[in-house]
Amino acid sequence: MKKIEVIIRSEKLDDMKSILDECNSTGAMVSNIMGYGTQKGYKTMYRGNDYYVNLLPKIKVETIVTDEVCEKLVQMITDRIPTGNYGDGKIFIYDVADVVRIRTGERGETAI
Repeated sequence: MKKIEVIIRSEKLDDMKSILDECNSTGAMVSNIMGYGTQKGYKTMYRGNDYYVNLLPKIKVETIVTDEVCEKLVQMITDRIPTGNYGDGKIFIYDVADVVRIRTGERGETAI
């Protein structure tokens, strides 16, 4: 099993949800986050003064999938989410040792 964390632009959330549905993901956690990467923010002008915005709003989507679904999901994300500009995001993939469904006590892939 793999845990996939995807950092994306907020306007790409609907695309991300449709990708998860197509891959038969059983669920996801979505968080509003702030951060910066290579692009280091941007400069804007407000009331005649320069203003530097270095923490940009992003969306973090987390899900747990089987090993077979992981590569398909990553491929679909890298095909459909990019805009071709800095700040499109990142995908982090972690190994998951075990999953336990609290309600029934099921373990492993059946608990996903």
